[in-house]
Amino acid sequence: MIVSARRSIALLVALAAPLQAQRSAAPKPLVARTVDSIVAVALKTFPTPGVAVAVIQDGKVVVAKGYGVKKVGEAAPVTPVTRFGIASNTKVFTATALGMLVEEGKLEWDAPVIRYLPQFAMYDPFVTREITIKDLLVHRSGLGLGAGDLLWWPASTYTRSEIMRRLRYIKPATSFRSAYAYDNVLYLVAGEVIEAVSGMSWEQFIETRILQRVGMTHSTSRHGDAAAPGDVAHTHTLLDGTLKAIAPMTSDNTNPAGGINSGAEDMAKWVLTLLDSGKVGDGSRLYQPRTARRLQEPVTPMPNGMPPAAIAPLASDFRFYALGLDVSTFRGRKILHHTGGLPGYLSSVAWIPSERAGVVVLTNDESATFLALTWTLMDRVLRTAQPFDFIAGYDSLRARQQVALIDAARQAQASRDSLSRPSLALAKYAGAYEDAWYGDIDIAQDNGGLAIRFSHSPQLVGDMIPWQHDTFLVRWRDRELRADAYITFMLTPDGAIDHAKMVPASPEVDFSFDFQDLELRPKGRR
Repeated sequence: MIVSARRSIALLVALAAPLQAQRSAAPKPLVARTVDSIVAVALKTFPTPGVAVAVIQDGKVVVAKGYGVKKVGEAAPVTPVTRFGIASNTKVFTATALGMLVEEGKLEWDAPVIRYLPQFAMYDPFVTREITIKDLLVHRSGLGLGAGDLLWWPASTYTRSEIMRRLRYIKPATSFRSAYAYDNVLYLVAGEVIEAVSGMSWEQFIETRILQRVGMTHSTSRHGDAAAPGDVAHTHTLLDGTLKAIAPMTSDNTNPAGGINSGAEDMAKWVLTLLDSGKVGDGSRLYQPRTARRLQEPVTPMPNGMPPAAIAPLASDFRFYALGLDVSTFRGRKILHHTGGLPGYLSSVAWIPSERAGVVVLTNDESATFLALTWTLMDRVLRTAQPFDFIAGYDSLRARQQVALIDAARQAQASRDSLSRPSLALAKYAGAYEDAWYGDIDIAQDNGGLAIRFSHSPQLVGDMIPWQHDTFLVRWRDRELRADAYITFMLTPDGAIDHAKMVPASPEVDFSFDFQDLELRPKGRR
């Protein structure tokens, strides 16, 4: 997804440690009041209105509980069944659905995608021919980080099938299967595969074949349900230093990558299913142990640098992406983990099969609460002799990140040639542009200046402010986007516009705003 405080995930998400955990002489089970006190500290430290927590220890649910409020300024509390967008934690559900269809003989993991979707194509004909069902899930297609996400993020008018059709125009960043780069769009393709072979939409399959079977009766499969009536946590973010309620994402074209909404009780049931290799509450199996092993099998090596000293115990012996989940180590044990992020929602799901342990944290803001609580609680679940203060650690990282962002803004301003002027009259930059994979983008004169409009993304309307030379700062009118960008025009020798490129204006901008992949040409010019 979905994918971020999704803006902070690139900085803050670290996994696992090579240190062997020390056990106390007389290990005791984690008790609910301990979880309560830990959550209270986190809610005092970070500007998080509400959080849902599920903790599994020794194969039993210790806590499945809500804390705080669903919406800032209102009294309604988060309950054990309050729904949050789990964002990219949806990906393991999509992978599981494919595994179930493999068990039924309707799919093969190593079969080419075009066997089931003949209309599917990537930029490279070789990749089109060779990419398999498994490849859709493991982030090694050759696409760059978040490539193609502007087709759905922010909410677009493109259908899922149209997004898939446009993948053939996105140039790869690396060769096929050579490097890890997180993507969302291929999970949309996986959703199309599920529909093609099952005869059910992805949403129907997830709801009837998985959520209902697991007993996740309060969960739903659509982004749009975040705006539906009921026991739903409202979305929040910091705007100009103030925590504010924001509109949730409601476009359903990316549901297979991040559309599920769930709460503490339901996610506890899901983690128990994962820990039991597919066994659900009534003793039947959602899938077989062989599928569980396949889903957890490491496939794509992931970057695994040392974490900052503030969260040093999160160093991992290794880190791989499997089918819809990360595989690494924590306190010397193999751990399976994933995070998720949407505007105003963050989630973390982690489980350790050898200990029959798991932690789920869902929040309705974009702070580091979800990670600080995950690792603090996991330390307690494992009965670590000297638990680490991850809450304080992530709080110190937050302060450092804020300083870094201020410094980056100052450096950008200092390097600007404020006396320069655009080469052309503003009217010369106006016109209809197109990008090969995104489509139409319009630049028009507006109130004495220029405005840019993305034809299929209603929120992407911004004012173009001269920055320096032929570069303009695009300031989006919807300030909740927090995604201002630079656009730079390249001219031909005779002074005509050849093309324009865009880049995010700040390292804070979520990677799904993949402006850097656009190449805007005056319409009709190729």
